[in-house]
Amino acid sequence: MNAMTLSPQGIEWLKKVEGQRLQPYDDQTGKPISAWVQGATVGYGHLILRNEWERLGSGVSLEQAEALLRQDLAPFEQAVSRAISVTQSQCQFDALVILCFNIGGGNFARSSVVKLINNPGSVTTFPTLEAAWMAWTRSHGKVMKGLVNRRAAEWRMYSTGAYTHW
Repeated sequence: MNAMTLSPQGIEWLKKVEGQRLQPYDDQTGKPISAWVQGATVGYGHLILRNEWERLGSGVSLEQAEALLRQDLAPFEQAVSRAISVTQSQCQFDALVILCFNIGGGNFARSSVVKLINNPGSVTTFPTLEAAWMAWTRSHGKVMKGLVNRRAAEWRMYSTGAYTHW
């Protein structure tokens, strides 16, 4: 079986949520930067590694932003394919990749979301898959409205196939 990839519809959804910035910025503050900092970001949420700063620090073209996104998505598509052992529809796979992209592959692989998808009878601290999904709403220990909205939209994609935003 061929490994699934994020659909064009899923990519467009993610691009809209991540936003496009062709000049580097600090992911924590959203402010433009002219020197590398931890959290330096460009394109569609691409975290710039220190050794990439020379190449990406002056900004990227739209084509480069698209290429970086595709490159960034590949490990998350693979992480979802490895972690999920039951067949998923395209919209379910898309929602899982988008969640994984946001929370990280390690967190995703160990999550109650994965446990409950693979075995709905798994014992977790959450009463439902939706509750486990919606638990990923904190940044630096605080519930963030943007993450609440994002998780709800991802859950709609997963559970109903609706690629809608908030």
